[in-house]
Amino acid sequence: MRPLLVRLHRWFGLFAAVFLFIAGLTGAVISWDHELDEWLNPHLFHAPTPGQPQPSTELAARLEAADPRLRVRYLPLSVEPGHSLGIFVEPRIDPASGKLFELGFNQVALDPVSGAVLGQREWGALSLQRENVLPFLYKLHYSMHIPDGFGLELGVLLMGILALAWVVDCLIALALSFPSRAAWRRSFSFRWRAGGYRLNFDLHRSGGVWLFPLLLILAVTSVAMNLREEVVRPLLARLSLLSPSPFADRAPAPPNRPVEPLLGFGDAIRHANAEATRRGWQVPAGGVMLSSAFGVYGVGFFDAGSSHGDGGLGNPWLYFDARDGTLVGSSIPGEGSAGDIFLQAMFPLHSGRIAGLPGRILVSLCGLAVAGLSVTGVVIWARKHKARNLKVRASSAPRAAASA
Repeated sequence: MRPLLVRLHRWFGLFAAVFLFIAGLTGAVISWDHELDEWLNPHLFHAPTPGQPQPSTELAARLEAADPRLRVRYLPLSVEPGHSLGIFVEPRIDPASGKLFELGFNQVALDPVSGAVLGQREWGALSLQRENVLPFLYKLHYSMHIPDGFGLELGVLLMGILALAWVVDCLIALALSFPSRAAWRRSFSFRWRAGGYRLNFDLHRSGGVWLFPLLLILAVTSVAMNLREEVVRPLLARLSLLSPSPFADRAPAPPNRPVEPLLGFGDAIRHANAEATRRGWQVPAGGVMLSSAFGVYGVGFFDAGSSHGDGGLGNPWLYFDARDGTLVGSSIPGEGSAGDIFLQAMFPLHSGRIAGLPGRILVSLCGLAVAGLSVTGVVIWARKHKARNLKVRASSAPRAAASA
């Protein structure tokens, strides 16, 4: 059994080493994506005009009127003093061609007081320009920037499948790390003074053992986020009753035939505020999004500057049909079935935000560790591969001499 597990661990490690190395390094960086993005691009995040901000819905309406090619798809409803209003947009259908307009950007920064456009960019573009570095790394982390095809997000699916294999490999690696009961102490030790290959081996084996719980959490949460609807939600539905989801229970519309909303952002906010009042919530509506693929508005409840959901399971969201305003779903941190709470915990656990700043630091260090384990694993394979080749050559030399 052990030789088979060794081969499986080796094959997965060699195939996934580059992917895990990149995912580990990018994960260590994007734990601080908002802070680094703001530091790199102050012109997109800092608003110069002092005064009282205008209502976000009015600014969004003016932006759409100024450029009829675009539609606002995410709108913060309040901003921190001195900060810009970061709006996400998407292209509308060109009536002449029946295809989507090509905007060249999907994010716009507005001065919330004057309404002036401070800048725009294509979030996730394959570019290392200053404005695009952090979004580039973020998308690289979960999709490797592999283009979509056949109507599928191929990069997201590939990384999800790799994460699924990573979950299995974590268990295999743990089993291989304890070859016998008598040698269990070695699996936790590091031969610091030995240096060279021995230390490399210990860093790979013992480092993986010490970090096993965290690595397993990262692997499982990666599966849950990349294969949420394909694997995780259907599996959980067999084990636990899940609350209705407007995104799992509806078929998405094709990109060139989006669901046209009959309600506006203001309508969605009024419906959400009424529902929040009925539930006794005190936190204000902090952001509203439109999913034109599903014909759904989502309204999140949080204070300005808390949209990232640092601490706990994140922010509550209510979802409404974009055509008739019917409440079609909700995500309330800590509420629902065991399966609902499991799904709520996936991103906070993966990002470390469930534990606030200490959690983000820990996840950032774990990202570096994943990259390190990928490198040490390849070094171990290269050393053993070289030794096997030398052994084959040594054994074949006498036979060659005898035949001569």
